[in-house]
Amino acid sequence: MSALDELGAFIRQRRQQAQISLRQLADKTGVSNPYLSQIERGLRKPSADVLRQLAEALRVGTPDMFRRAGLLPPRDDSDVRQAIEADTHLTEQQKNLLLGIYQKFLDSTKTQGES
Repeated sequence: MSALDELGAFIRQRRQQAQISLRQLADKTGVSNPYLSQIERGLRKPSADVLRQLAEALRVGTPDMFRRAGLLPPRDDSDVRQAIEADTHLTEQQKNLLLGIYQKFLDSTKTQGES
């Protein structure tokens, strides 16, 4: 699956989760219905302005939408892990618990984006 296909599938999935039609999304964003359909099918690459409008309408963070479109680099979570591991106020058990919770959060976010 190409990056455009993945972006389109993500947008379609978020639209369906929000229970709105393609026409309703077009009305919310000011983007034409046929153009949105082409984006969802991976046939067109949306501009940054269109991505911003889609992010707002679908309640997705603009940086996340830009990452999915390849306009921003992927998020690096190593800083969070390093901060937890370096904290001298936490016990090893607390560090492991926090890292486990953080990983579950990341996994659930990935799962939502893929379904």
